[in-house]
Amino acid sequence: MVSCDLPSVLPWSSVSPLAGLRPPLLLTALSVLVLLGACEHGATGSYGDDDDDSSPLVVGDDDDSPNDDDDTGESGLPCNGHVELCARRFDQVALPATHNSMSNREDGWWVPNQNLPIVRQLEDGIRGLMLDTYYWNDDLYLCHSSCLLGSKHLVEALVEIREFLAGNPREVLVIIFQDGISAEDTAGAFEAADLGAYLHGQLEGQTWPTLGEMIDSGRRLVVGAESSGPPPSWYHHAWDLYFDTPYSFASVEDFSCELHRGQEGNPLFLVNHWLSTPLASESNAALANSWSVLHQRAIDCHQEQQQIANLLAVDFYDQGDLFQVVNALNGVGR
Repeated sequence: MVSCDLPSVLPWSSVSPLAGLRPPLLLTALSVLVLLGACEHGATGSYGDDDDDSSPLVVGDDDDSPNDDDDTGESGLPCNGHVELCARRFDQVALPATHNSMSNREDGWWVPNQNLPIVRQLEDGIRGLMLDTYYWNDDLYLCHSSCLLGSKHLVEALVEIREFLAGNPREVLVIIFQDGISAEDTAGAFEAADLGAYLHGQLEGQTWPTLGEMIDSGRRLVVGAESSGPPPSWYHHAWDLYFDTPYSFASVEDFSCELHRGQEGNPLFLVNHWLSTPLASESNAALANSWSVLHQRAIDCHQEQQQIANLLAVDFYDQGDLFQVVNALNGVGR
C-alpha cells in the first residue's frame, strides 16, 4: 500500500474529524479529501502438486497453542468454512480481503473504503485485512492518510482480531500492514493484545503448511508489513511473501494483472481490485465487485501469473459478489 506524502496530523480540530471548522478551513479540508483520493494506494484456480514433505514452521512451542485438537478436516470439520480446504496448502487457497479495512462508514470515518467495521467484516467472512499504522497523540493507531479523517487504537483492533480467532478456531487470517510505525512497536502492540500464540512464521523457501495444519497448530494468523520485516520472525516483509498487481484504476477496462510489487516466484499473490475516481465509492465497488468483472479478472490474473489470487482485495466488500468469486476460485461452489 502506498500513501501520499501528507502529514499524519494536519492543523485542524483534534476533537472529531473536521468538527467545528470555519468555512475557509472546511473548504481546505474538503480539498485535501479529494487529493487523498487521487493518490489512493494499495490485495477458476487449479491447485498444483507438491511432493515436498517439509514440515511447516510455527513460532513457539505447541504447548502454547490455543488449539489442542489434532484435526485436519478428516472428521468433517471445515477449514475457513469448507472441509475441502483443510488439505490445501496456504499458498493454494484464495481468501477474501478488504482494502483499508479499518476505514469504514459505520465508525464515522471520512471518505471510507468499507461500510462496516473490522469485527463485522470478519463475521461476514473476510479473511484478509489491509491496515495502515500511524503514530498519533503519542500512541499507536490505525488511520489512513490523516488520523483526523478517522482512527482506531491499534491494540484495540488487535484485541478484536484475537477475540475473533479465539471464538472461531477453524479460521485462518491474514494481515498486511502499510506500516508507519516500527517493527518493535508493532510487536509490542501484538504482545499487548495477547496474539502471540496465533502467529505463524514462514521461512523463505519453506513449504507452506495446509490450512488444516495451521489450525491444528493454532498458528492461524499470517502477518506482513510493506516497509519493515523481521525480527520478530512472524513479522514478515510483505514483498518477500507476496507479489501484487497495480492498484490505481479509474475504470474496469483499466484493470491489469501485471507485476507491480514483490518478485515473480514469491509464493503469495495479492490482487488489488478497486476503482478510485478519484475516491472510493459504493457504486464503483458494485461494478468492480460484480461476478462478471471480479471473477473474470481473477481468472485472467491466475492465468497470466500462474498463481491463484491468494488475497482478492476490494473496497465495499458488501457490494457485489466477492464471496461467491472466492468460493469459485477455491472450487467449493458459487
